[in-house]
Amino acid sequence: MDIEIYKINGEKTTRKAILDDSIYAIEPDDNAICLDVKQHMANKRQGTHKTKERGEVRGSTRKIKKQKGTGTARAGDIKSPLFRGGGRIFGPKPKDYNFKLNKKLKTLARKSALSHKVKDNSITIIEDFSFETPKTKNYLNLLNDFKIGDKKTLMILPQKNKNVYLSARNLKKAKIVMASSLNTYDVLNANNILIIENSLKEIEKTFS
Repeated sequence: MDIEIYKINGEKTTRKAILDDSIYAIEPDDNAICLDVKQHMANKRQGTHKTKERGEVRGSTRKIKKQKGTGTARAGDIKSPLFRGGGRIFGPKPKDYNFKLNKKLKTLARKSALSHKVKDNSITIIEDFSFETPKTKNYLNLLNDFKIGDKKTLMILPQKNKNVYLSARNLKKAKIVMASSLNTYDVLNANNILIIENSLKEIEKTFS
């Protein structure tokens, strides 16, 4: 599959990039995508929720009234969950929400996500570039040249580029990732994906 390569100012070049059909033109597996996104979101959960049970609440263990003869229900100490300020019954405890997926399934999910974006014409290939200094205005001008300044964007770099990363960091709807750390959630969450030309080789290497 051939796709046109653009300059940083939004103009087309005379060259075209060849997209690997085994990555960008497969039949998407929505079930694999669902599982991969679910794992990504689960792994981001801290799982530090905790409430105190009756054994952890501060208070006296003295029985607050006699067992019989009061005409009311039996009661133990003041830390009972039945009383205000007492412990909580079956409250949440710290939990690890992480779960594992097979590497082949995760790779299939990411290929499926990229194939969806190709079908939607949401992928743009840009010539390799770099900024001399980190400047948000430079990155915003780049997005505006492609008329996607108001949309969620994902730029895929072949390797770390500090100036490009810092230029996009303050933009709420812009995200920068390296090809080696590409994930399904980021691909699907973006309206438009900007792939730097050299990133194509890195993506093929990662998915091979």
